[in-house]
Amino acid sequence: MSQTSDKFGKVAVLFGGTSAEREVSLKSGQAVLNALQSVGVDAIAFDPKEQPLWQLKERNIERVFIALHGRGGEDGTIQGALEFMGLPYTGSDVLGSALAMDKVRCKHLFKAMGLSTAPYTVVDSRHEFDSQAIINEFGKVMVKPSHEGSSIGMAEAHTAEQLDAALNAAFKFDSQVLVEQWITGREFTVAVLGQDVQPVIEMTTPNGFYDYQAKYQSNTTQYHCPADLSQQETELLQDMALKAFDLVGASGWGRVDAMRDEQGNFYLLEVNTVPGMTEKSLVPMAAKANGASFEQLVVRILEQTL
Repeated sequence: MSQTSDKFGKVAVLFGGTSAEREVSLKSGQAVLNALQSVGVDAIAFDPKEQPLWQLKERNIERVFIALHGRGGEDGTIQGALEFMGLPYTGSDVLGSALAMDKVRCKHLFKAMGLSTAPYTVVDSRHEFDSQAIINEFGKVMVKPSHEGSSIGMAEAHTAEQLDAALNAAFKFDSQVLVEQWITGREFTVAVLGQDVQPVIEMTTPNGFYDYQAKYQSNTTQYHCPADLSQQETELLQDMALKAFDLVGASGWGRVDAMRDEQGNFYLLEVNTVPGMTEKSLVPMAAKANGASFEQLVVRILEQTL
C-alpha cells in the first residue's frame, strides 16, 4: 500500500446522482477519481443513482469525496446521510450546503449583512404575481430557480410577456424563483480553499450571460486568470467572496460568483459548495494559477476530511 492510501484509507468518489446536473457531475467525478488514483489513493467510483448508500459501509469506505452537483448532492441531503453513517466527507456541512443551494435565502442573508448584491424580488408559484409591476420596478431582469445550479432554468426578460414565460419555465424546477435586476458588466468567480482565496477569474462569453452552454459546451468562452483588476479591486472582491462563503456557513472548498457593473461596483451572485471539477472548470484553473496541479488540489480537498 502506498503512503497516500495508508493516510486516507478507502475513499469513495460520489458522482452522477439524480439531479439536473448529472452529466456535469459524471465528468467532475471521473476527473477527481482519476487524479486520486494517479497519486496512489485507494479510491472507487460510487453513483448513488445506481447503488444504495448503505453499500458504502458494506464496502468499508472510510471517507467520501463528494462530486455530486445540484439537488441531492449539494443541498445538504447527502451530507446529512453521511453524517448519520459517521463517514467524513469533503466540503460544506449540512447547513452550509443547504443554505448555499438556496439562492433566495442567500440573497436575504447578503442583504441583511450589508454585502453588495443586485436588487431582487422573489416570486412564488403558489401566490399571485404581477410581471408588469416587476418589469416596471427593475427593468431588465434575470430569472433563477432557487435551488438549481449550472445556470439551469435561468433566463433573461425585458418585457412582462418574457418574464411570464421565464417564470413558467423556472417553476418546472422550483416553486420559488429569484428575479434579480439585470447587471450589465463583467463576470467573475473566486475559488475558496479552506480559508485561502484563490486568484480571481473573469469569464467572457458572446452569450448574453455565462449560461449552461457557455459553461460546458462552448469553445468561445474565454477565461482570464488572474483577472484584469487592480490589486485593490482584487482584494476587495476576494474579501467579499470570503465573507459570503463564511456567511452561508460554507466550508472546505467552493466558489463564489460575482459581477461588476459599468460603474465599477461589485455584486455577489451566489456561493457554490460543490463546483465543477472537469478539465474546463474554474476551481482547478484558479488553483493552477496559484501553482497547484489538479492532483494537488484534489488531495488538498480530501485532506480536509482527516
